[in-house]
Amino acid sequence: MSNVSGLDRLRHGMRHLGHAVLDMLLPPRCLACATPVLAEGTLCGDCFHGIRLIGPPLCECCGIPFLHAGQGEPALGGGLLCPRCAAEPPPYRRARAAYLYNAGAKRLLLPFKYAGRTELALPLARQMARAGRALLAEAELLLPVPLHRRRLLSRGYNQAGLLAGRLSGLSGVPWAPDLLRRTRRTAALAGQGAAARAAQLEGAFRLASGGAARVAGRRLLLVDDVLTSGATASACAAVLLAAGAARVEVLAAARVPDPRQDEDT
Repeated sequence: MSNVSGLDRLRHGMRHLGHAVLDMLLPPRCLACATPVLAEGTLCGDCFHGIRLIGPPLCECCGIPFLHAGQGEPALGGGLLCPRCAAEPPPYRRARAAYLYNAGAKRLLLPFKYAGRTELALPLARQMARAGRALLAEAELLLPVPLHRRRLLSRGYNQAGLLAGRLSGLSGVPWAPDLLRRTRRTAALAGQGAAARAAQLEGAFRLASGGAARVAGRRLLLVDDVLTSGATASACAAVLLAAGAARVEVLAAARVPDPRQDEDT
């Protein structure tokens, strides 16, 4: 028994020494700006203070954060609803995101999405797992929002797929990377209003062959990088619910704030 404990201590010491040597040769850098930091996978003080993690008060349905609780309307099951969800709830049950999509969050999300910084998937997924703990606890299958094959070919990866895979590893919830397909390439949605986004996305998604049997009666969690108007999530949710899914929820790395609020977007 003592020999085993001694061996474990030796292994732990060697690992600690190895990390120390590696940190001397390659000092840890801030995830966003490459400033030296104390620990790998963290942000420097300036970048940390530039981001905002989303927490209450927020809309119980779409997850948009409120500046104060007075902005929301009481929901029947408890919590608060934003005016849009109170008037016309989306097809998905709940949506949550880790970060408010402000200038600080963009320093993480834009390199991850467009500049090949795929190593950011894990730290982003860790924050998503915290923000979406309740959703992950009830989910039976994770589905990344798909890219059209041409965009996937040009980018080389689906950022939502990377996040879903990491979330699956962190939570133990299985994921299906190719079950939901994007059949039609749409124009860039940035800068478009909710109605224009919804019109662009109509008929743009479908399930892979045999997919209906895999989603029927199941609680599904859609995974994406940024939630803006919710049009993409709604279009995906409509397809999944039509195929018999018990319910659909959404978990994103970041969400765009309500444009009516005085926030940096």
